[in-house]
Formats: sequence, structure tokens, C-alpha cells
Amino acid sequence: MSPGDVDRVLALPSDEAVEHLIGLSEDQWFERKAGRISARDLAVPLVAMANAEGGYVVVGIHDGTIDGVAAPHRSALRQAAQDFTTPVVRTTVTEFSLSDGRVVLVLRVDPGEHVHETTKGEVYLRVGDESRKLGYAQRRELEYDRGSAPFDGTAVEAVPDDLERTQVTAYQESIGSQSPEGMLAARDLLTRDGRLTVAGWLLFAERPQSLFPSAVVRILHYARNDRGTGASMSLYEGRDVRCEGSIPEQITKAVEVIEQWAPKVQALAPSGRFEARPIIPRDVWLEGLVNAVLHRSYSIAGDHIRVEIFPNRIEIENPGRFPGLADPSKPLEISRYARNPRIVRVCSDLGIARELGEGIRRIFAEMRSLGLTDPIYSQGSGSVRLVLSSADALDEDVRASLPKAARRILDVLRLEAKPLSTGQVAELAGIARLTASRHLQTLRDLGLVEWDGQSPRDPRASWRLR
Repeated sequence: MSPGDVDRVLALPSDEAVEHLIGLSEDQWFERKAGRISARDLAVPLVAMANAEGGYVVVGIHDGTIDGVAAPHRSALRQAAQDFTTPVVRTTVTEFSLSDGRVVLVLRVDPGEHVHETTKGEVYLRVGDESRKLGYAQRRELEYDRGSAPFDGTAVEAVPDDLERTQVTAYQESIGSQSPEGMLAARDLLTRDGRLTVAGWLLFAERPQSLFPSAVVRILHYARNDRGTGASMSLYEGRDVRCEGSIPEQITKAVEVIEQWAPKVQALAPSGRFEARPIIPRDVWLEGLVNAVLHRSYSIAGDHIRVEIFPNRIEIENPGRFPGLADPSKPLEISRYARNPRIVRVCSDLGIARELGEGIRRIFAEMRSLGLTDPIYSQGSGSVRLVLSSADALDEDVRASLPKAARRILDVLRLEAKPLSTGQVAELAGIARLTASRHLQTLRDLGLVEWDGQSPRDPRASWRLR
């Protein structure tokens, strides 16, 4: 479900709208609460959604039935954000009065500009269909990431009339908004004083690059597994393109190019015939591409998203480190957090976005189902890189038997995709040279790597994956 589903329901007559609200699935942007919930308890989902991407809380529906909100209780619930959240969560409350006299409240929660907490000092974050309470360390990281308003909510030197009318109208109609201005306001694409935001410009401008030149996806196609340098660079002639336009258009254009250039192999298909199959499944690299476009840092000028295609792998790198709540060494444990909540919300309506944490799990599941090695996430000083390799996965028993340092060495050799000396392996893996040498010998005995040299003291000797 997307936020647009809720918008379309709320445009219906009261009785019909409430019936539909009963059937909607609870998720990142939508939750139902019983009419008797206390204002203090209601503050929890309000804080959780404000700390994520906003959403809707419906009060007066419980376990698939309408219990309504009693008249004396409505005022307290309307004031829940004011009385029990700090800073005050911005909400808009709508009452649906049913023909039988019962009343259901719908609270629209705007994404917060800073970290919100309840008056009890507790911080929550919306993850999937849960409002998760954050521990001290998680709260500190969230506060670090939200030290200022998300960049996609800041104003740009443009007005709504500067946007590309066809894209605006199509999206406006898809969520049932009555006007372009109403649509922009409903998705927080206007500032409080009515100016257009970065998100609005990137999503709906005909050419957002006029204000954000680095907001592009660059795709490069190499002939060899090694990039090479200078005269030995392995980049194919004419295989360096930049996909521009609005965010949805960039993704569409990039998908077309990657589908055309992605290496393929002949594999036995369900039809019983050998057919061309990409070395990396489409759903996998598409998930990586979309995550890069939606979660990159658009405040970092001068850098762009880079998709590099090699004969044996696809690499996707985007500006901006992982949010503080994410540990790149444990990608399957990453909680949902959007650096650009407004962009993600609109792209979810358009059917483009998937949840960050769930998307990463899908990438791993798909690669493992085909017997390919796990994706590798690495983080530099200002970017995140995802490597999708066509190498066969290790046998599960073998992987489980390897020490962490040995697994790290295998990842280093996959990432570099070229022969490395023992010293280079040790440096890139962040371990001592003697430790690297010991683990490399073990990996050679297991038939996972091979050594190339003339003698044990050969200074030009190197290691590579088998």
C-alpha cells in the first residue's frame, strides 16, 4: 500500500471512506487505533511517523470494527500532539461523521524537521507496521542525522509554475487531489510559507539539473573486470552516459540502459531451452538503483550516482553515507530510515519505491536463491557502494567455518577484482600482514583462492579468487 491509497479513500463520502479504511493494510504510513486510546498513547505513533516519513493514524477502528470516538474524548485526541509530543508533531485532523452518529478521526502526520519524542522522553521510529522505541545509541544516531531539517524539505529558487505540467497533473490525478497546489501541499512539497521544496523540484521539474547539476545517474560499461587507468582503461567507447530529468525519468532511463548493457549468459530456462539470462537478476540491480536514487544525499554537490557494469559484476555507488541507524557491515539488520522522506513518499505512490530494509533483504534473498555470492556494501568517507557479483556463493558449511577475517579477505578480493599482494590484502581488510597471510593459506587449502609467484619471497607474488 502507498500513501496515495489513503488519499484516494479519504476523498470518498464518510461511510464509504471508513469502510475502505477498515480494509487497508497497516504499514509504514498507516495505522489504526481504537477510539478509546488515550491521548498520551496516541502520541507514540505520531512521534514514530514524524521521525520517519509521516503518514496517517485512524482513530475509531479496532479489530476490523468501527468503535468510533466518543464526543468528550475527541478534543483530547485532537490535542494529543500539542500535549504529549516535543517538539510538537505537526498534524492535521479530519472527522468522518457516519450516518449512525459514530465519528472516526484521521490524523495526517507530517515528516518532522527534527527528532520528536513523547513528553515521557521516549523516541520512536516507524519501521514497517511498527512504532519501534529507540535505545540510547539509536536515538543519538537519529539525532545526529536529524540535526537539521531533511534537505529535501528546504526551499529552492523556483515556483510551482516552473514545474513540468504533464508530470504534475498525472500525479495530482493519481492521488485524487483537486489542484496542483493541493497536491504539493498534501505531500509537503511546499514549505510553510508556500515555497517549492527541493523534493518538489527534483520530482517534477522538466530538468532539475539546472539547479542540481549532480542529480544524475551516470552509467559506465567496462570491457574487463578491472577498470584500468589512462591508456589501459577498459571503458567501452560510447558506453558512458548520464541519465537526466526528474527522479522518475532518471530511473526509467537508467533501467533501459542497464538492461541493454548488463552481461548475459546462456542458461537453461524453465522452457527446457538455453536462453540468455543476465548475470545479475534484474530485480536485484533495480532495487539497488532505486535505493541509490531515493536515499542519496542531494545536498552533496559535485558528485552523482554511478552504476558501473563489468563482465562479472555490477557496482552502484551513491553520494552520502548510510544514515546513522544503519551499519553497513550488517546490511540485513538495517532499519528503515529515509534521508529524503518527501521523495520516498511520492515515489511510493508512483510504485517506484520499496522499503529500505525490506529492499535490502530482497536483494540478498534473490542472490542467494540463484546460488550467487552475497551482495557487498562498503562505505567511504562520503558515499556508499553496493557490489553485485556473479561469483558462486560459498557452501554454507564452509562459510560458517571461516573466521570473520577470512570472509573479509574474500570480500576484498571480490571488490578489487584483480590480483593483490599479501600486504595489499592486509591493508584493505584492515588486519595485520601475518594474520592475512595465515588466512590466505587457509583459503588456498580450501581451493577458494590461488597464489601466483615464482618463490615464497617473490615480491611480485599475488593472490586472486579461483
